[in-house]
Amino acid sequence: MQGHHHHSEVSGDRLIDVARAVLTDAGEQWTDMRADVFRALADGARPVSAYDIAEDLSARRGKRVAANSVYRILDLFVRTNLANRLESANAYLANVHPGCRHDCIFLICDKCGQATHVDDDGLTGALRNAGQRAGFADVRPVVELRGLCNACAG
Repeated sequence: MQGHHHHSEVSGDRLIDVARAVLTDAGEQWTDMRADVFRALADGARPVSAYDIAEDLSARRGKRVAANSVYRILDLFVRTNLANRLESANAYLANVHPGCRHDCIFLICDKCGQATHVDDDGLTGALRNAGQRAGFADVRPVVELRGLCNACAG
């Protein structure tokens, strides 16, 4: 599998700091609400939906947080490369290498919901080229494979 090396994979508080820097460098504000939404993504071991985040934040803040507000923030995070959207699960993951723009191939477990990613620039590059040959611009492959992770398959 042809992949590439990640130079800036981070986690924990360092991931929060990098996310804040990326967002502010993009000309956006790092608000308390955006910080809370990103922390919910970063702390999650599995992909999480906007509704799950809204419910969690509502409980922690003691007042209702609308899922629509969370969706707007998640869309911003996807646009600024801070999060990835898993289309088939309508869920989101924090991007643990926000300084690296590329197309991931996500592996999603049908049993436990765990999601990991692999890089295969040959495959995603071929998909990008096919889209461009068909007349599409700014092609962004979204590749998801569903199955069972090693823990669930064993």
